[in-house]
Amino acid sequence: MAIQLTTYYQSKDIPALPGNNTFHSLELFKIYEATPGYFPMLIVARKKDVVVGKILAATRTQKKFFPPAIIKRCIIYDQGEFFCNSNAEKEKLFGFMLEHLTTVSLRMSFIIEFRNLSHAKFGYRFFRLNKYFPINWLRVRNFFKKGKSIENSFSPSRRRQIRKALKNGAVAREAKTEEEINTFAEMLRKNYSSKIRKYFPNQIFFKHMETAFRKENKSKIFIVTYEDKIIGGSACIYSKNSAYLWFSGGLRKSYRAQSPGILAVWIALKDAKKRGYKCLEFMDVGLAFRPHGYRDFVLRFGGKQSSTRRWFRFKWNWLNTIFLKFYN
Repeated sequence: MAIQLTTYYQSKDIPALPGNNTFHSLELFKIYEATPGYFPMLIVARKKDVVVGKILAATRTQKKFFPPAIIKRCIIYDQGEFFCNSNAEKEKLFGFMLEHLTTVSLRMSFIIEFRNLSHAKFGYRFFRLNKYFPINWLRVRNFFKKGKSIENSFSPSRRRQIRKALKNGAVAREAKTEEEINTFAEMLRKNYSSKIRKYFPNQIFFKHMETAFRKENKSKIFIVTYEDKIIGGSACIYSKNSAYLWFSGGLRKSYRAQSPGILAVWIALKDAKKRGYKCLEFMDVGLAFRPHGYRDFVLRFGGKQSSTRRWFRFKWNWLNTIFLKFYN
């Protein structure tokens, strides 16, 4: 029997689905749906009424001040989640779903981007068939070793900074209230996003990140405080046996002695190790061929750097053809 595809645009229409990949979950769909500027889409593949695969994509509206522009970008984290017996079947199903996703997404997006692929070579042939082009990217992960503290892999200067920050009165802990989450999100938006990330979501994203994942404990928001003021923090998401640090930062210039950005990463690593995750991955550490301050910063926590790729597809065929030739 042929594969049947259903595309969902509202969470109320989505039935119970199998799977444990957080990046393709109903919970994350609801977070996107509740956040201004995001438009989620969930593609579900069925065979004889049995779910065999799903891909969650989110189109976000991004305003650029220079040059002035409004760009709609469709983002997919990981390649999707598939319930097939073999890798060959998974890739074939992915290719079928990718063709549909590409057609639908290009109607409302200027660019499609696949990020954080768990397997760098997965779907290579089908990406090419659908005129996607790859760009080499880097990933940084801290792998946890049994019987050893996370600080063992830190640089000596990083360990000193943590000890000094705690001695100087900084406290790192999990956020407890909605007010703390809102303050954390506003702090990041004002003091961090413009330096590290070109895009930062509405603070409602973090509020729903906490509520949507509460039952299954798939996310956590940590804050760093000094004299009852939030001066730093981090937001993590958890999928299968890995933790992902999605956002982090701090008021390092105003509170240099408390090292809020460092403590924000430290508490996330410490918690992930305590909860038994295999590793913590830092999301969006930059291009392989370009210096990146955030990547240099997190590498001092002892993470391992490795190469991966992201896949892109432009709406304008002439522009996409140019990039296909350049990144062939």
